[in-house]
Amino acid sequence: MKTITRAALPVALLTALYGCSGTNPTTAGALSSDEVVTFRPYTEQYRPQYHYTPRKNWMNDPNGLVYHDGEYHMFYQYNPYGDTWGHMSWGHAISTDLVNWEEQPVAILEDDDYMIFSGSAVVDHNNTTGFGSLDNPPMVAIYTGHRQAPERGQDQQLAYSLDNGRSWTKYEGNPVLDENMDDFRDPKVIWHEETEQWIMIITLSNDFAVNFYGSPNLKDWELLSQFTAEGAPDDKNWECPDLWYLPVNGDENNKRWVLEIDLGDGSVAGGSGGMYFVGDFDGKTFTADTEALPRSAEGPHQWVDFGADYYAAVSWSNIPEDDGRTLWVGWMNNWDYANIIPTHPWRSSQSIPRSVGLTEYNGGLALTQAPVQELEQLRSQLIERGNFEIDNASISLTDTTGIEGQTLEMKVTFEPQNAEEFGLDVLVGDGERTRIGYNMNTQQIYFDRTQSGDVGFHESFPDVHVAPMPLDDGKLELHVFVDWSSVEVFAHNGVIAFSNKVFPSPSSTKVEVFSKGGRTDVKDLKAWQLRSIW
Repeated sequence: MKTITRAALPVALLTALYGCSGTNPTTAGALSSDEVVTFRPYTEQYRPQYHYTPRKNWMNDPNGLVYHDGEYHMFYQYNPYGDTWGHMSWGHAISTDLVNWEEQPVAILEDDDYMIFSGSAVVDHNNTTGFGSLDNPPMVAIYTGHRQAPERGQDQQLAYSLDNGRSWTKYEGNPVLDENMDDFRDPKVIWHEETEQWIMIITLSNDFAVNFYGSPNLKDWELLSQFTAEGAPDDKNWECPDLWYLPVNGDENNKRWVLEIDLGDGSVAGGSGGMYFVGDFDGKTFTADTEALPRSAEGPHQWVDFGADYYAAVSWSNIPEDDGRTLWVGWMNNWDYANIIPTHPWRSSQSIPRSVGLTEYNGGLALTQAPVQELEQLRSQLIERGNFEIDNASISLTDTTGIEGQTLEMKVTFEPQNAEEFGLDVLVGDGERTRIGYNMNTQQIYFDRTQSGDVGFHESFPDVHVAPMPLDDGKLELHVFVDWSSVEVFAHNGVIAFSNKVFPSPSSTKVEVFSKGGRTDVKDLKAWQLRSIW
C-alpha cells in the first residue's frame, strides 16, 4: 500500500481514485487536508488497467517470449533500481491466458561485467545444449551481453532454466558468439525444421544489416548470410529482428517468410518504430520480394505500425501446433521521450498481445495484426447502436448511448456519403480529445493526439500520424482499444495499426463520432467497458 495526504493530490485524480481505494467517494469531501489516504497499487494516474506494466521502475523491450507447460512467459528489459533506463536486466511476468499477468522476481540480473540486453528464449526439446534432459528440456535464453564501462562491446550469451523460467543459470562458456563489435545485438532464435538447425537473426545495428547464423546446439554458431536493403531507413540503427513463416489469407499451402526489423529512429511516425519485408528464406539466406509490395509502399519495406509507440516487438516461441497462431507484443513507448513520460512509480507498458498474419492488400502482400481473442474475457455488458447518420456534426455517444470510460473496446463501421472527414473521438473532456479520423480527399486514416491531455513534456509528442489506406468497399471499420494512457487502433482487417500513448485528465472519459463537410452513416457500433487485470 502507498500512503499520501489528500492535500497533495489533484481533485480530479483524488475523485477518480477514491473508488478504487475502498473509500466511499460520497464522503471523500469531508476529509481534512492532512488526513492520510491509502491507495492500492495499479491505481495511479495513467496506470494501464489491462496492459502489462511492472509494479514499479523502468521497462522497455519485451524479451524471450516463450510458451511452455501452459504458461506464457514475458521477459523484458528492466531496471530494478529506478524508473529511467539503466542497469539492464531481464524482468519477468507469467500468464496462463495472455491477459492476466503475474510479475515474477528479476530473472537474469546484470553483473559487474555485463548488462543483460534484449534477446529471445526457446525450449530446447531435443536437449541439443545438454543443459537438461529429454524428460526435462531446458528453457534457454539467448541474449546480448553489453559490456559495462570502461570497456564497450556486445556479444551473445546463454542462460538456462530447468524449472520453467523460475530460476536461471548463466552458461559458463559465455559468450557463444562474439564478432568484436560495439553494436551487435538482439538475437532472435528459431528452430528451422527443413535444415534441422537453430537459426539466429541478429542486427549489426549501425551497419544497417542483419546477420543469419546457424547452430546445431545454440553454442556453436556459423555465419550463413547477411541481409541489407537499399532504400530502407538508416537514420539511426536497426534493432530487434524477428522472422516468421506465415500463410497468405490463412492458406497453409501458400506461405511466405516475413523479416521484421526495428528502427531506433526514422520510423514513419517519427522516432522509433518497426518495418518488415516479405520474401523467402531457404535456411541460409533471406531474399526480399519487391513484387510482393503493395502499391502504397514507398520503399523496399512496409511499416509495422503507423503510431509512435510500438517498438521492439517480438513473437512468442513454442506456441503449440494446435493453436497455430503467431503471437507477439511490443513496447508502447518511443525513444524520443521514453525516459520522461509523466508516469510514476513505473515507466512504460507493453501493448496488448496480437496475432499476426499475411494477406493480399493493394496489389501486394501485407502484415495483419489482430488483438488476441483472449481479451474478450475482460468485456462488460455490450452497448450497441447502428444505422444512424451524422451530417456535418459531432454526436456524443456518451449522451446518446452511455458509452464512456478510459478502459474501452469499440468496433465501429463508418460509411461516408458526401463527407470530407469523419471518425471517432475518445477520451473526450474539457479541451481534450484523442481523434481517429479519415480524410476522403487524401485517402488517409489519421491519429491526432495534439489535444490528448498532457502533451507538453516533449516537442514531438503532440502530433498527427497518418497512413495511406483506400476504403474497403466504401467503408471504414475500426477496432479500438482505449486504456488509461494508451489507444490502439486496427483498421482494414488489421493491415493498418496505430499504437499511441496518451495522457488524458481523469475526467476525460466521453466518446463522440463526427462528420465534416457532409454526411457519414454509422452502420454498426459496439462498445464494451473492459475490467482491470489488477
